[in-house]
Amino acid sequence: MRQIEITDGEAGQRLDKFLRKYMKDAPGGFLYKMLRKKNITLNSKKADGSERLAAGDLVRLFLSEEALAVFGAGDAGGRLSEKDKKQAEEGRAAYQLFGKLQILYEDRHVLLVDKPAGILSQKADNRQLSLNEWLTGYLLETGKITEQSLQTFHPSVCNRLDRNTSGIVICGKSLYGSQEMSRIIKDRSLHKYYLLYVEGQMDRGEKIEGYLYKDKASNRVEVFHGRQPGSVRIVTVYRPVFTGKEETLVEAELITGKTHQIRAHLASAGFPLVGDGKYGNAQRNEERRQKSGITHQLLHAYRVVFPKLPRELESLSGMEIKAPLPPLFCRLGGGLPKL
Repeated sequence: MRQIEITDGEAGQRLDKFLRKYMKDAPGGFLYKMLRKKNITLNSKKADGSERLAAGDLVRLFLSEEALAVFGAGDAGGRLSEKDKKQAEEGRAAYQLFGKLQILYEDRHVLLVDKPAGILSQKADNRQLSLNEWLTGYLLETGKITEQSLQTFHPSVCNRLDRNTSGIVICGKSLYGSQEMSRIIKDRSLHKYYLLYVEGQMDRGEKIEGYLYKDKASNRVEVFHGRQPGSVRIVTVYRPVFTGKEETLVEAELITGKTHQIRAHLASAGFPLVGDGKYGNAQRNEERRQKSGITHQLLHAYRVVFPKLPRELESLSGMEIKAPLPPLFCRLGGGLPKL
């Protein structure tokens, strides 16, 4: 008999889904048969698989170790599947590569981290490491998850930033946390604010709307005033915060959140981002690279405001969290107002 105690990370999912993750190679019909025959129980009681798991629940598998190994559950000694072993190895490698990133908030379910420019939020291909792998490595390194828990839940980032965009990334440490964060991002009740430098002097803010079309082959988007085939509606609100001689520090709020939205939308309004190699001013970018060492767009996800959340996340309910500005922003501004 093998006994599994449900952790915070695994809680919230149905028992049958948990079992399919734990015994990846077992036929679905077999799992339901074992439930009916009480060869698999939940808290020492018969279960049908539809039960929602809570932290501390006990799942007992009255199956031989040989059978569990065949069905992909590893062995009693904690041997992982090759996929889970690879995730643990990549997590530790990413944690070693990126180091101790600044954590802005953390509880049982959620973690907010300040992502530096130059790090991917999620893998673009199997050869790269990203913040997603760093999250696993951090949680393993600090003992907040175990390698064995990766069999049934993979912690992950909930929102993405471009590689060269810095700032707040929200991560789910548990299934419940991932689901709730994904929900408030999708229904737009989470308010996300960015600071960015644009070329030129901006004297007033505006709410602008448009239609964004993405060319997947080039990973480039184009913004139109009217709807185009394959386009999606976008809304961006922005206001100047600090105006210099050649550039303006701007706060932007994403009402919708689409690929490269801020970068392309402001460029279409006549205010390309400083350092943006894809939508910016090539000549000015080269001048700034030589003069100030700016090699990427100055775009920073600096503030989020959470809506009212359920009791399990009440410590986050209504909270405002900020990420400090990167040094390059401060150098370019030459003394910024208090934000």
